[in-house]
This record gives sequence, structure tokens and C-alpha cells, in this order.
Amino acid sequence: MADIDVDVEALREKYREERDKRLRTAGTDQYNFAEGRYAHFDDDPHAAPPAFREPLHEELDVLVIGGGFGGLQAAATMRSAGVHDVRILDVAADFGGTWYWNRYPGIRCDVESYIYLPYLEETGFIPSERYVTGAEIFRYCQKLGHHFGLYERALFQTKVTGLEWDEDAARWTVSTSRGDRLRPRFVVTQSGIFNRPQLPGIPGIETFQGHMFHSARWDFAYTGGDSTGGLDRLHDKRVGVIGTGATGLQMVPKLAEGAQHLTVFQRTPTGVGVRDNGPTDLEWFKSLPAGWQKAREDSFNRLANMENVDCPVDDGWARFFRDQVEAIERLPEAERTPEAIGSATEAADYAWGEMLRARVDTIVHDPGKAELLKAYYRTLCKRPGFSDDYLPAFDQANVSLVDASGGIERITERGIVVDGVEHELDCVIFATGFELGTTWCHQAGYDVVSRGGARLSEKWADGIRTFHGLFSHGFPNSFFMGLTQTGTTISVPHMLQEQVNHITHIVRHCLDQGVTRVEATVEAEREWQEVIAAKTALRRPFQEACTPGYFNAEGRPEDMRSAIGSGMYFPSTEFFAMLADWRDSGDFAGLKLS
Repeated sequence: MADIDVDVEALREKYREERDKRLRTAGTDQYNFAEGRYAHFDDDPHAAPPAFREPLHEELDVLVIGGGFGGLQAAATMRSAGVHDVRILDVAADFGGTWYWNRYPGIRCDVESYIYLPYLEETGFIPSERYVTGAEIFRYCQKLGHHFGLYERALFQTKVTGLEWDEDAARWTVSTSRGDRLRPRFVVTQSGIFNRPQLPGIPGIETFQGHMFHSARWDFAYTGGDSTGGLDRLHDKRVGVIGTGATGLQMVPKLAEGAQHLTVFQRTPTGVGVRDNGPTDLEWFKSLPAGWQKAREDSFNRLANMENVDCPVDDGWARFFRDQVEAIERLPEAERTPEAIGSATEAADYAWGEMLRARVDTIVHDPGKAELLKAYYRTLCKRPGFSDDYLPAFDQANVSLVDASGGIERITERGIVVDGVEHELDCVIFATGFELGTTWCHQAGYDVVSRGGARLSEKWADGIRTFHGLFSHGFPNSFFMGLTQTGTTISVPHMLQEQVNHITHIVRHCLDQGVTRVEATVEAEREWQEVIAAKTALRRPFQEACTPGYFNAEGRPEDMRSAIGSGMYFPSTEFFAMLADWRDSGDFAGLKLS
């Protein structure tokens, strides 16, 4: 974007104004969750109630909690390493995690499927498209379950109700909603990222007399169609959508096709780049050499961490990061101070935003709608959007766009009120994201009780405290996966596999050497918290300048209760290399093994 001139100071001020319009003092506490009077929003629309089975009472080596990609990767990697006494447990009725729950029309991965889908070389699976549908990803999760023999050891429609450490036996006792009493030596848990629905704290939700559901629990019985579209039962319905993030971006075009009228309530627009999807070239795919997927994944992650590398990926993500790298490369090498690099990438980011805003004007011909659809915040303040049919949907006569940057006043029996105007609706769909801003235990839905009655909910009440993001002192033989003070990646399965490799190395060692307990030391955890605090301090000015979202605790980055808020390690390339060096050293530094 070197050819786009920008007024940096003017754009800084514009970004500040747009941020301030959306700030709420409540931060993440402005949301409701699918519990209590809203518990029905979490009901599973994809499966019948579970059939009765006898409670299971057994000892085992490893229990993996969660059957999404993280759980699948953990169990598959462990079994490949010779750890076979493994079970997976999940509240869902099948494998898939995010892709089990989210089946809304238009759903796709937003990262190239050749990177996103793990184990393509091992399974021989060929994605049909560059960005495959959610249905294809869900089927692939099922394929992984069969390929690695995980179904026969899986417990579905089973919710953990408690974990308690037995010091004498050096085992966890895991209680479930089905009356199970499992006694694993090790527990690997990921509370999930994109599965528990989050609802806006709008007065009157329960008064609405029409139909209402969350996008992560799509009601096809009401809308008709399936995840590819064809929502034929909406032809006489006035539909309202609250939310225009990554989910709204994908489902709005399908709703616009099917509904009599669609009203989109937008707090914050998403910057929308070109999607550039297409079918997989089979000849190209079959010609790829052994090891191609890991090499492609690594190069993409290095590019995303601002390294000037040769990366075969050429999409919206890669183009943005290349543009950032080029801005750095234009600086004379002797002048590449952190301050100069920050200024150069900021200006390049503003130019990128100007390009996306100009794209809106070429597609949306109503000037009022077009202006509302322009995003004014740094690109990585929110997850960037890529679509070739989202913006054109707003040119349809049956699609309205409502500016809700100041908030939605209330929901009535008949519809939604914004700025004193009631918009009458037959159906309201919440595309308002997932529970990411609460404590780890609230997201997980259970507590962990260790020696002397110590509770994880109490230790992590103000934010998670870990060593390397995977261990927490006082809670032996437990491994925490996900966004837990580790290095993060654009493609989440890449991050999860790095974590799984580390955990498997430790579990394999313990089983081989007769080690019954493994736990982070107090000193190692304290030192890691200092490292994470320093990383967080470096990123804080960027977060504070961002529009409210889950990356900055809804505009309150000082709120560190959630896993995301507790800090990350960056660059992730450095973090992954550090873990590999740690494993190679063989001394298990920072852990107490007994």
C-alpha cells in the first residue's frame, strides 16, 4: 500500500472517535451467557437427548476433555506416540468442537484449508476448496476420529461436573453428568474457544414474542435449508441479525437470499477484504512433496510474525502481512528501531484500511450504508474479514443496516429498539460471539480441586497463572490447552499441535520412567508470569487504542480475568522454538517430577 497517502494524525483521531463511541464501562460484564433463564440458548439442536448408558468407573492413563481439533490432536498424537490408554470426553454428540456446534448458513474456515486442516498428509484427505465449508470440516473431524481409532474410546454427550485430585493415588477423580467416575493419571483439558454462546446484555430479551436463537445453535427447523443456504422458510419473515463479526460476515448473504426482509444491527463494522476462494487443483495438490503441509504452515506463521520469508500462501492474510513486512523493509537497516518500525507499520496499516474502505464504495451504492460499513480501527484489533458476497448483500432492496454503535436500547415483544425507533421483526438471530471474556472455570463449566481443597477457580479468579501456558503450580498432572499464556497463531490448529507435542513428550516420559506426579514449580511459574507481564506491557498501547472486542476485553485490557486477557507470548515462532529447545535439553526445567 505504499502508493496510498495517509494522514496519520487525522486517522489516529478518527480511530479514537470511533473507538470511544463503542466503549462501555462494563467491559466484558455487559454480556449475558447461556445459563439460568437463558440456558435454552445452549441447547443442542443437532442431536436427540442422550440414550441411557451405564456409568463408567475406570482407571486410565489420560483423559482428554474436549473433542474439537485440540482434543482430536491430543489423542491422535498420544496414540501415535504409544500412549493408547486415552479417552476423549465431550458434551457434544460427536467430534468437531467449534465445527460441531457452529453450522450456520455460509460457515467456512477463514484460513486456507491446506494449513487449517491438520494431518492432511497422514489421512490423504484433499480439501475440495481453498476455504472449505463448515460441513466439510465437521466431516473431516469425524474422519480423524475414525482414522486414529478414537471413536471407541470417546464419551459423547457427557459433561464434566468436577475434577478432584487424589494425592495418595496420584490420580484425578473426574465426575460427569452421566454418573461416571473416571480416574485418569493425567488430564488434558481445553475449555473451548468458539462454542459457548454469548448474548448481549440488552433489556427485554425474554419478552420477544417472535423466534430467537444464537448463530452457534442454528435452528434449521425454523429457517429451512442447511449450512450451505437455501433458507426457504424465511421467505415471509422479517429477520434481524445482531452482530457483524466473523460469523455475521458469513451468514448475512445467505439470510439476505432467503428472508423477506433482513435488518442487520451493527455495533462495529468488519474490514472486508477479498475472499478469493476456488476449487482445489488436484494435479497441484497431488504433486506436493512429503512434508509440504508443515513447511507451508510454518512459513505462514513466520510471515504472520513479520518475518521476510518465502511463503507459498497468497491470500488476504498473507498480503496484509507482506505489506507490513515491506513497510519495515523500506526503512534503512540502520534506522530500524522499535519506534521506527512501529511508525512504519502503523502508517502501512492505515493505508491498508483506506484500501478496504475504498472497496466498500465500489460495491455498495447506497452512500449511507457504505459509510456505516467502513471500519476505522487497526487491522488486527479484530479478526479480519474476507468475503466476496457480504458487501454486495447490502445493495439488495430487502436488506437494511442499522447503526447500533451507541448500543441497542431494548428488545420488545415485537422487535428491537435503536435510537428510539422500533424495528419490527419475526425472528432475531444473535451473531454475538462466544464466551471469551470470563474466567477459565466459568468457560469450562466446572472447577478443579487439588491438594487441601485448593480450587482453580480461586487461583485463577483474576486471571490464569501458568508455566509455559500449560501447567499451573498446585495442580499436578493437569495440562491446559488453548489461549493460555502461550504463543498464538492465526491458524488455531497449528498452535494446538505445538501444545500437544509438548504435552505428549512429558506424558510419554512420565509413563516410561514411572513418574507419578508432574507439576510446575513455584519459581518457574513466577518467572513465566514476569515474562508474560513484559509481553503484555509491550502490547498494551495497541490494545488500548483498539475498538472494543474480545482481544482487548471490550476496551478494558486491564481486565485480565480471561485466558486472552491474561496475556500471550509473542512472537509465537520464538515460543515454539523455546519449547523445542526445552524438550531437547531433557532436564524438564521448571517441572517437579516425582
